[in-house]
Amino acid sequence: MEKKIIGRKEKIALPDLGLKLVWAKIDTGAYTSSLHAEHIREEIVDGVNVLKFEVLMEGHKDFTGKTVSFKEYRQKKVKNSFGQAETRYLITTRIRIAGESFSAEFTLSDRSSMKNSILLGRKILRDRFLVDVNCINLSKAFRKK
Repeated sequence: MEKKIIGRKEKIALPDLGLKLVWAKIDTGAYTSSLHAEHIREEIVDGVNVLKFEVLMEGHKDFTGKTVSFKEYRQKKVKNSFGQAETRYLITTRIRIAGESFSAEFTLSDRSSMKNSILLGRKILRDRFLVDVNCINLSKAFRKK
């Protein structure tokens, strides 16, 4: 399969989370992708554990304020940007980037102090994309008009 070239920042869609075209930073140094989430909590709904949270942060132009729910999730130990191990919730959701649509894993974290609310790591990029660090928004050419 021929790999598509994307830039260091790309507009992506996370349809299951209600996000249409939001900026994501491409980070080849990170293995796992990460998504800013707030009010993360586990609740029991009809006898089943459900993970609930709000995507992005209030004030972000794409913030909807809607709570999303996932019945399938797990916890994963990851190293944060400071090299310290922490446990985060991990979800699998659909992503659309550069005309491709597939399931991808995201850890939920507090990225409020970071410039980018969404980070795409190597696991999503592997065997699909090459990154041109000189450019941004190269995936625009692959979007359906």
